[in-house]
Amino acid sequence: MEDRVRFALEKLLNVAHRDTGQSRRVANFILAWWNADVHGGFDFADLTNLDPAICEDMVTIFTWLAREEDVVYPDAYKPEIIEVIRRWRPDVEID
Repeated sequence: MEDRVRFALEKLLNVAHRDTGQSRRVANFILAWWNADVHGGFDFADLTNLDPAICEDMVTIFTWLAREEDVVYPDAYKPEIIEVIRRWRPDVEID
């Protein structure tokens, strides 16, 4: 993962750990990437309810993913993502 993508993801994770409407939307984005079958998809209409800087971080990740030859998951951030799951998907069992 490129540094700029890592930085964008880390900023998004920081937002997702909070308790705001934007945080919920960012968590939906991250969790859709992590496992959409389990955690649900991301509603692109939610972009209208996010600060432009947050949207730009999402675009950084979208662009990077689109250019990768294979599907890439943020496995190095699993502990942080598990915390996001616990906050926003408390009914989901964590392996």
